[in-house]
Amino acid sequence: MKYKAFKDLPMWVLSSSLINLIYDCTKQFPKEETFNLVSQLRRASVSIAGNIAESWGRYYYADKARILAIARGEIEEIRSHLAIANNLGFINKKDYRFLEDEYSQLLNDLNKHRKSLMNKNINF
Repeated sequence: MKYKAFKDLPMWVLSSSLINLIYDCTKQFPKEETFNLVSQLRRASVSIAGNIAESWGRYYYADKARILAIARGEIEEIRSHLAIANNLGFINKKDYRFLEDEYSQLLNDLNKHRKSLMNKNINF
């Protein structure tokens, strides 16, 4: 399927909706976490959507794939921070499980897209 803009990409749509969930979830974190886990989670969630958009704007397949690898790292960072927040009791188990599942899906989608870009680069 052809997309007209990065905003049409299902993985950008998902990453964008997850930003809202991360912001809502982190509102309940302790105040002393504002510059720790809250800041890290929010920054990384925004960075994922930004990197997907940036990849869209790149011309070369290898460059697109490289930027998506950065987004992949940000997803794993969020998953780590969410696990820590869960262990510390800052997030309830239901919300943690939901976010973990959503970020796992996003990671899967991103990996598939990145692999297709790398295959195109080989054949280019």
